[in-house]
Amino acid sequence: MGRIRVAIDGPAGSGKSSVAREVARELGISHLDTGATYRAVALAALRAGVDVRDGERLAGLAREVLLTPGG
Repeated sequence: MGRIRVAIDGPAGSGKSSVAREVARELGISHLDTGATYRAVALAALRAGVDVRDGERLAGLAREVLLTPGG
């Protein structure tokens, strides 16, 4: 089977993450919460004192952040 990518858009608090998790579970595919990923990198940048306008350093930091499955 080819790669499946599903994007769900909508306002904050509308249940996008819940729907995405359930769709992934039903299809038996991985789920990546890009919003949580963005927030994890932003937090790591703040903790490391990285200027959020420094794209190169943010990209490097994003490659170093260890993301683990959560619930």
